[in-house]
Amino acid sequence: MVRVILTGLLIGFGLVVAPPAAADPPTCPPTCDQIPAAAWPEPWSIPLDGIYHWPVLAAVTAPVQASRFRFEELCNGPRPLGDPRDYAVSARAVVAQPDGHWQLQAQVLHWRGETWRGGQLAAQVFDTAVAALRNCQLTAPQFSPSITTDAPNRMAAVISGPQIVHQYLLADPGSSTVTELALWATPGPTGSPPVPWPVIPDDRVFDAMAAPLCAAYLGSCG
Repeated sequence: MVRVILTGLLIGFGLVVAPPAAADPPTCPPTCDQIPAAAWPEPWSIPLDGIYHWPVLAAVTAPVQASRFRFEELCNGPRPLGDPRDYAVSARAVVAQPDGHWQLQAQVLHWRGETWRGGQLAAQVFDTAVAALRNCQLTAPQFSPSITTDAPNRMAAVISGPQIVHQYLLADPGSSTVTELALWATPGPTGSPPVPWPVIPDDRVFDAMAAPLCAAYLGSCG
């Protein structure tokens, strides 16, 4: 009885603190209806972090519907009919810098359900995207892509033109996921961005993109 009276008094004076809301789960499972915080590359692993000090990407993400990769926005090609991205769980992180400096976009797409089917969809989206990049000059003659890595489930390219783009795309069928990283800049009067692009192997970037998926999508890596 005393406890009930005390509780009533505390509520009346606004002194009872409600328990904190549960934080979004960092991994999948237990829930796969959003991109887990653990799925994003670490800021220090992203090119040019020593200059721009990229933020934690999970803190600057937003859900995306009918997502497109960065190069698709430049190449302006048609979106495939029945694109599997229409029913993927997707989120995008964009980090803007002053004009002329390197901008950043990261994106993670995940298909729920049976892994065998989700893996097929991830591979399909990846293959379609690579084919579209190869045809970029047909729809946007001002841009010229040069593929620097052309491997199963891994593609990197440098796109030259009004903007310089370093585009990375990785499919991970084991977790039914596709992840993108793109950095771009508009050349200044000298013909190059004020911050030069570092010499960095494509595989190092891909490893930084792939490693978080093992932690985020439990059981996807052996």
